[in-house]
Amino acid sequence: MRNILRKALAVVAGCALSTSAWASHPDYVFLFIGDGMGPGQVMTAQNYLRAVTQRPDTTLLMTSLPVTSLCTTYSASSPVTDSAAAGTAIATGTKTRNNMLGMASDTTALRSIARDFQQLGYGIGLVTNVAADDATPAAFYANVPDRGMYYEIGRQAAESGYEFIAGAGLRGFSKQGQPTGLASHFDRYNVKIVHGLDELAQTDANKVVLLSPDTIHNYRINYAIEARQGDMSLPSMTRAAIDHMMRVRPQQFFMMVEGGAIDHAGHANDGASVIGDVLDFDRALREAYNFYLAYPEQTLIVVTADHETGGMSLGNNATGYWANTAVLANQHVSKDTFSDLCNKLSDPTWDEMERMLRRDFGFWDAIPLTDKQTSLLKDMFDATFVTHSAKGQQALYNYYNPFAATVFDVMDSHSGIGWTSIKHTGNPVPVFAVGVGSELFSPMSDNTEISARIREACKKYQHTPVMMR
Repeated sequence: MRNILRKALAVVAGCALSTSAWASHPDYVFLFIGDGMGPGQVMTAQNYLRAVTQRPDTTLLMTSLPVTSLCTTYSASSPVTDSAAAGTAIATGTKTRNNMLGMASDTTALRSIARDFQQLGYGIGLVTNVAADDATPAAFYANVPDRGMYYEIGRQAAESGYEFIAGAGLRGFSKQGQPTGLASHFDRYNVKIVHGLDELAQTDANKVVLLSPDTIHNYRINYAIEARQGDMSLPSMTRAAIDHMMRVRPQQFFMMVEGGAIDHAGHANDGASVIGDVLDFDRALREAYNFYLAYPEQTLIVVTADHETGGMSLGNNATGYWANTAVLANQHVSKDTFSDLCNKLSDPTWDEMERMLRRDFGFWDAIPLTDKQTSLLKDMFDATFVTHSAKGQQALYNYYNPFAATVFDVMDSHSGIGWTSIKHTGNPVPVFAVGVGSELFSPMSDNTEISARIREACKKYQHTPVMMR
C-alpha cells in the first residue's frame, strides 16, 4: 500500500509540472553509452559471438532491439570529438568544444537531462567501468571548462544529490600524491563511499558512491577479457544500481550506464579486449532489459555511443574477403597487460617468450603462424630485448612495448580486424532503443538530439537545451 501511495503522489507531482497526460510517460529511463563503440565494434563483437557459438542466428541483445539508427558525433571545435564534448552533447543537447565538460563553448554552464529528471522527482543513477569522474559520467553532473579538473568534478558529484554513482575510482581524492580533502566533502553531503559490492550490500545509505576495491587502478576496472571471479563488472554494477534505485526511488528513476573500457581497448587497437567489453556491455544491457520486461509500459531504454575509437573494421588487407574472429578466443590477456609484462622482463630468451605466446595467444598451436610471421616476431624480439633499437607505440592510455605491438599486429593478420587510428574518429555511432517512446529514435540524428528525444518521449521538457540558473 505504501508503494501505491508513493506512486500516486509521483503522478500528482508529475501532472503539476506538465499539462501532458502522465500515462504515456516512462517512469524508468535507461541510457546506455558504449564509449568508443562504433558500428565496427558492434558488428565485430556480433561476428565473434556467432563464430564461437557456431550459431549463425546469434545476435547481440542491442542489435535485436526494435529500433536501430545512427547518429553523428562531431563537436563544436572539430569533426572528431573527444569524450567530454560528446558526453556534454548527449547529456545536455548542446555542442561544445573538445575538453569542455557540461559547458557551452562560451563557458556558460549547462544543465543535463539527469538534472532535469532530478528536478521532476526522479532518482538518478550513474554507472561506469572507468573512473566515476571520467568525461561521460561527469557530463551528467559537472560543469567545468577542463575535463581534467578532477577535484572540482568530485565536489560536484558530492553536491549532485544523485542516489547512485559507480565507477572504478575518483581521481580527485589526491593531487600529486597528497590528499585533497574530497572525501570529507562527500561526508558533508551525506554520501556514503563504499568499495566493492560486499560493502554496498552492508549499507542502508540513500546516496552511495560505489568504487572498486582496487584503489590503485582508479581509472578502470579489469577488462572483461581479464576478469577474475568476484571482480566488479559492468553487469554486476548495473544490477546493483537497479537494486539500489528500486530500494530508494522505486517510483521513478533515470540511469546512465557507460561501457568505458571499450574506448580504452580501442585506443590500444586490441581487438579481443574490445570484443570482450562490448559483450560485457551487452550483458549489462540485459539487466536493464529484464527490468523492461517486468515494466514494459513504464520503461524506455536507449543505447548509443559518444564516438568511435580506432576506426575498427571487420576485414583488413591481410585477410582480404575473410575474417576469422574466432581465433581471438585464444587471447587471454589485454595488450596493456602483455605490454607491461614485456617491460618488466629482464633479459628474456626467445624460448621463454615463445612459451608465453603459446600460452597467452595460442600462437603456433591454435593459431598456426607462417615462417614469415615467426621471423617477424623473432626480429622484433631481438630489436626490443637484445639491441634495444625498436620504438614502441604511444597511445592515449599507455606506451606499448614494441614487441607487444608487433604481437597484436600478427593477431590482427589472423583475425581480420583492421584499424585506422589509435585515437577517435568522426564515424557515426549506432542508436538502439526499446520501450515507451522508442519510435522517436528511428531517424538518423545528431548526438545532441538524444536527450531531446528522451525529453519528447517523456513529454515534460522543452526541446531546447536549458542553461544553469
